[in-house]
Amino acid sequence: MPRLMPLALLLSVLALAACGGSDDEAATATTTAPPAKPAERLRVGLITDLGQLDDDGFNELAYRGVQQAQKQLGIKGRVVESASAADYIPNMTSLARDGYDLVIGVGFAQGDAIGKVAQRFPETKFAIIDVDQAYVPGKPENVQGLLFREEEVGYLVGYLAGLEEKRRAGKDVISAVGGMKEPPVDRFIAGYFAGAEKAAPGIETLLDYSQDWDDQAKCKELALNQIARGSNVVFQVAGGCGLGALNAAGERGVWGIGVDADQSFLGPHILTSAQKGVDSAVFLTIESIQNGSWEGGGNATFGLKEDGVGLGKVSPDVPAEDVDRVERVKQQISDGEITGIPTEVGKAK
Repeated sequence: MPRLMPLALLLSVLALAACGGSDDEAATATTTAPPAKPAERLRVGLITDLGQLDDDGFNELAYRGVQQAQKQLGIKGRVVESASAADYIPNMTSLARDGYDLVIGVGFAQGDAIGKVAQRFPETKFAIIDVDQAYVPGKPENVQGLLFREEEVGYLVGYLAGLEEKRRAGKDVISAVGGMKEPPVDRFIAGYFAGAEKAAPGIETLLDYSQDWDDQAKCKELALNQIARGSNVVFQVAGGCGLGALNAAGERGVWGIGVDADQSFLGPHILTSAQKGVDSAVFLTIESIQNGSWEGGGNATFGLKEDGVGLGKVSPDVPAEDVDRVERVKQQISDGEITGIPTEVGKAK
């Protein structure tokens, strides 16, 4: 027995040493563990329509929203320009396959394409500007429509147009040149005619569609014909094509009204612009994905109250009292005092 004691003690010491070694290894493992992998940057792809990025309007505004998200949210953005309508599906498919978190389609014309691609890539989020999600083919739950209350700002520019037209001698006549006959275009125009009628009861309204978003010559010809028929204010709702209508207004010395972006830079003949906050809508959509509040399967709608639409710069030649009257009308719309603004052409009263 006396000889076994040292062996027992030795085993105890070895056991304690082994336990101590385990603690040291655990501590070492804790202190030398690799840092957590940083969260991957949100990836957002933007598909332009045929107007391209330099359209001084819709596409350019959407791109600004992506740029703002890059600066403020740190996302990775990519823009793909479409040369033809046949490019929409391949462009969207390419972004989805590359693992982009959000794919944004710019404009009504991309509605069918985004519906088809979204159904093939249910894990990718899609947003479509100017298209009601309920009318997207298949109504995919991973699609969100970005809509605007164009009739509200249309009403404002129409009201201002009516006020200025009343100041001219002779018959009161205003006009609009639309691109394609689509819901967002008609919401602008219906509101425009309704606002003008409110400011100048009995005013005559003229309307033509170019059936084109890009050919400025087509819109210029339509506007020149309207001016020849007595129009003294031309509202363009035709994208890049509509720049031709504003050019015609400048040449003939009548007022022109821009659309989507502030187009006052085109010259002193621009009365104002019916701005559409496409950039804000794009930014807010991207932000909602980053903060987890994004909801597919429905729409996000932006009006005067949400600063989703609004007036551009008003010509300094407009009397201050007219500007004040328009501002009062704007507040009444925002506060819900003015409701029922028409959204379909032919229903303006």
